Amino acid sequence: MEKERHVLVVFPHPDDEAFGVSGTISAHIENGTPVTYACLTLGEMGRNMGNPPFATRESLPQIRKQELQNAAAILGIKDLRMLGYRDKTVEFENEEVVAAHITSIIKDVNPSLVITFYPGYSVHPDHDATGAAVIRAVREMPAEERPKVHCVAFSHNCEAEIGQADIVNNVAAFVDKKLATIKAHVSQTQLVVSQMAINLENQDPEYVARFHNERFWTYPF
Repeated sequence: MEKERHVLVVFPHPDDEAFGVSGTISAHIENGTPVTYACLTLGEMGRNMGNPPFATRESLPQIRKQELQNAAAILGIKDLRMLGYRDKTVEFENEEVVAAHITSIIKDVNPSLVITFYPGYSVHPDHDATGAAVIRAVREMPAEERPKVHCVAFSHNCEAEIGQADIVNNVAAFVDKKLATIKAHVSQTQLVVSQMAINLENQDPEYVARFHNERFWTYPF
């Protein structure tokens, strides 16, 4: 993984960073690269309230905010930005306005790499809308000033339509930190963490390979 000047991660929900890119974030931070995480919402419409329930619809935003802060601390992210959009409504925001918001962050932190979702191939409407706004923001920059953009894709048809991942980061050295980051989002991940740990402990080959390797597609501007 090459040294970057600054990495900007842009996702819509707390825990989006945990499953797919927390190992990559950890590697960049260990390399001495500063990481900014811009999270559009607090995931306040999440269905999970803990097991047994410890959150209500009213208390969940604050709980997920604290979980996000805890996850960022585990990863060593010192610049966490919560952008104040509403969960499950990002697709209805004016894309030009969201892109302008992201442009302001890019101008502020001057990243050499931006990580986001691949629009159209990331399942959730908020994921796709966030990725589309990031792509718009970068596309509107002069070509010589654009950072690289690495996109996360996981829809069932992504490889058939956009090909194999361009970048595969082996993050085996950061598995403990990755698992701890996932655990930090306890309201949403409590039910899956135990099985994840068992799969890793049992060295299930397919699961371990998936967990140890984080895949990215470069966006074709």
